[in-house]
Amino acid sequence: MTGDERRRVLDPEQDAAALKALTHPLRIRMLGLLRLDGPATASELAVRTGESSASTSYHLRVLAKYAFVAEADHRDGRERRWRAVHSVTSWNNAAMEASPASRAFLGAARTAQLEHLAEALAQHEADLAAGRLGQEWLEPSGISDLVPRLTPESLTELWEAFGRKLTELTARDADDPRAAHVVLVTAGLPLAPRGHRPDRDGAAGRAASGTEAGGEAGAEPGSDRGPAPRTGPAADTDAVPGTGPAA
Repeated sequence: MTGDERRRVLDPEQDAAALKALTHPLRIRMLGLLRLDGPATASELAVRTGESSASTSYHLRVLAKYAFVAEADHRDGRERRWRAVHSVTSWNNAAMEASPASRAFLGAARTAQLEHLAEALAQHEADLAAGRLGQEWLEPSGISDLVPRLTPESLTELWEAFGRKLTELTARDADDPRAAHVVLVTAGLPLAPRGHRPDRDGAAGRAASGTEAGGEAGAEPGSDRGPAPRTGPAADTDAVPGTGPAA
């Protein structure tokens, strides 16, 4: 599958109904699971999500209606198996601000991505503790929390550079048996100057830890998207996993 075939770019005008369908949190999660774990039946997804098979079957049909999932090869003739049609869902942020429905989708997708991050962190730590991951993964893994000062142009350049490098490394490691799924939840969220917003302790204050991956304090004080489309969760979510991998 080529890069273009892997990615679905949503347009808030042409894909309004699809966006509305994907706003449902269970559908975002199910799509992320199909992207991360591969094809599954409604019954298998019911076990993974804690929902009934009737519920997952219904939501799979909705996802299929809007071409997010399609039937996969059947393991047997008793129950249909489903696969994700694309591995990444992306959009243009400016265009998505055009309507309440598309803004609602953005909110749902970002919430799903944050939930996916929390779940992935817990799973990562459990896998390390149980020995399911080798010690070679210990040093390169981590979470960075930085707040650099950037212009809109520099933030856009950073997103593009990250995307190019990720594409390069993913292609390089495609046939390496040591490769594993790595959850990458990226954020670039500009904040208004403190003097332009209420003076209260909030997310920005709590985020200013300057912590880099590996637990080392960064020099900057410290801790989806410009003109180019970016991935959505699980939904990307490749990820939601997202929408991460979740939309």
